[in-house]
Amino acid sequence: MSEEEIRLAAGDVELTVTPANGCRISSLRVGGTELLRQGERYGCFPMVPWCGRTARGTFLNGATVHHLPLNSPPHAIHGTGRDTAWHTARADKAEAVFTYDLAEPWPYPGRVTQTFALTEDSLTLQLGVETYGDSFPAQAGWHPWFLRTLGGSEVTLDFAPAWQEERGEDHLPTGRRIDPLPGPWDDCFGMPDGVDVTLTWPERLELKVTSRAPWVVVYDEQEAAVCVEPQSGPPNGLNTEPRLVTPIDPLEIATTWTWRRL
Repeated sequence: MSEEEIRLAAGDVELTVTPANGCRISSLRVGGTELLRQGERYGCFPMVPWCGRTARGTFLNGATVHHLPLNSPPHAIHGTGRDTAWHTARADKAEAVFTYDLAEPWPYPGRVTQTFALTEDSLTLQLGVETYGDSFPAQAGWHPWFLRTLGGSEVTLDFAPAWQEERGEDHLPTGRRIDPLPGPWDDCFGMPDGVDVTLTWPERLELKVTSRAPWVVVYDEQEAAVCVEPQSGPPNGLNTEPRLVTPIDPLEIATTWTWRRL
């Protein structure tokens, strides 16, 4: 099976996954209309084993200090999965499964699994992180780049977060929860009942991003695209909201995108 591109289809919906480029969705076309920003850095990539920025690339596991490469100085950002070639475990017409083994610069051995399930009106993504030995803190989520404009129609966002994480000058949450502020955003929001964000391109398409996860980052500071990123913890969460992956308790997260034509 070619590792170049894996194509899934359901009705007139086509999904392309590129395992060698971080197992990202490089294309999602609904009725021939591309929904994602194109380019090797865009599409939709998995954030794993951490999401967003980790402060100064440093995190603790117990008393052990670990240092990650500062790929967004002065911080480490978005994990290692997007920079890794993944293995295609299984690919059928509308479903696929991919894996990669955690390795340097991540200090703990383990495995990450990502699955895709496509229908004519939805896409469900799942990520799992398991350890091969020691327990370690981890995060997982997705970073889609939805096109701001489809066929001349500009997107609007609708969501009702319970709070916004106050963002400091270093782009990290300060630890204070504040009432949600108007955009533009590069901010993390709390949705304790689960992520539920609706993107609407008037007279074109409505797309809902949902997840049982309670955190979402919204980034709409670029002209070309908007990002709605469900994730298992907030930015810098390896330090502030550590979620341990243990031999009997892997980290699992899922999100579903559901669309309807307008």
